[in-house]
Amino acid sequence: MIKAIRGTKDILPGESGIWQEIEKISRDNLKLFGYQEIRTPVIEETALFVKNIGEETDIVTKEMFSFVDRGERNISLRPEGTASIIRSYIENNLDKTSQFRKLYYIGPMFRAERPQAGRLRQFHQIGVEAIGSLHPALDAEVIALSAKLLDEAGVKGYRIKLNNLGCREDKKKLSKILKEIFSNKKGEHLCEDCKRRIKMNPLRVLDCKNDGCREVVRDTFKEAVFICGECKTHFEEVLKFIDMLNIKYEIDPYIVRGLDYYTRTVFEITHGGLGSKDAIGAGGRYDNLSLDMGGPDVGACGFALGVDRMMMILDRDKKSNGPDIFIAAIGDAAYAKAFGIINDLRNNAISCEIDYEKKSLKAQMREANSVGAKFVLIIGEDEIVKGEAALRDMKTKEQSSIKFENIIKEIASALAMTKRGL
Repeated sequence: MIKAIRGTKDILPGESGIWQEIEKISRDNLKLFGYQEIRTPVIEETALFVKNIGEETDIVTKEMFSFVDRGERNISLRPEGTASIIRSYIENNLDKTSQFRKLYYIGPMFRAERPQAGRLRQFHQIGVEAIGSLHPALDAEVIALSAKLLDEAGVKGYRIKLNNLGCREDKKKLSKILKEIFSNKKGEHLCEDCKRRIKMNPLRVLDCKNDGCREVVRDTFKEAVFICGECKTHFEEVLKFIDMLNIKYEIDPYIVRGLDYYTRTVFEITHGGLGSKDAIGAGGRYDNLSLDMGGPDVGACGFALGVDRMMMILDRDKKSNGPDIFIAAIGDAAYAKAFGIINDLRNNAISCEIDYEKKSLKAQMREANSVGAKFVLIIGEDEIVKGEAALRDMKTKEQSSIKFENIIKEIASALAMTKRGL
């Protein structure tokens, strides 16, 4: 039997409804914040990621799915969304119609990581890219939007961690400081990858996920003065705007993000329920990326949330996507009546299901429960004679009789009361 490739998973019907709900909530709120959807290919030229994410990042050196296609081109499955969005922004001259653009994407990303809980080789993200502004209020709005999407989806208990990386010159200063700190005996306790990073890209040491390295870094590197006055002022303004929005956060000097294009504000959103791989989302500024890729010199800020990890956290009934109504019919006459009612319900935007296997009433009730139906409409010979059906609330177990001619009206009313929590 052929199985799904290791590190990938099927999103089964019991879960897909929750995915759809998360995506709908996200789309509604993204529209509220003025974002428009953009859909880019899942394959890009490998150079797009190597040049812009960073040659010494783990993503490029270890995690990309890359291959040579029939045209002898080096192709990669996209490991993240930002580089593709900026490529599209430049290629399609989106800045010509409006230099400031708010774009969002929803879709799969690919990284050849060791599969484990919360870390898949095909994973899914909801991300935004606000391109064309250096204003610190944009940083705050992006962070607020990431929090709102999590709140609206029902994710609780997350933590927002911020840091200021400064501009490119500031990052060079920090790299020099880190190289001086760890190019001695202290560096001997780092993993082999970090020993290489100290020589090639010292900032990556702060981003290492190895527990031993994290301990060494936190014991050795406490604080460094490397931020220029302009970047310091920018970050102070960002914090003021975030405070105005009453968003809780904490400053974490070890956040650098795993991509080289980030500057100034960077942030991660973590959750204790995810274990050691606790990031549920992350983002920040990347003010040089467009210019580096041959586009206009514009500031930009964005984030991405991991939908797979949101699903791990959400404490939600997996039956939430069940039909509004399941019709349990006993006997040929009742089934014929029920089949007509199904059509009427669906024409009135009420989802419903019916048994197709001629099961007993008891078996049909079990099926209604298993698919997560909110109500069961019971029709048998007695109900046909009386011209009515029995409506059973599957949550409260209460049952009432309704006339056939009033079914649409009364079911719609019952569903509306359920949505209001009455």
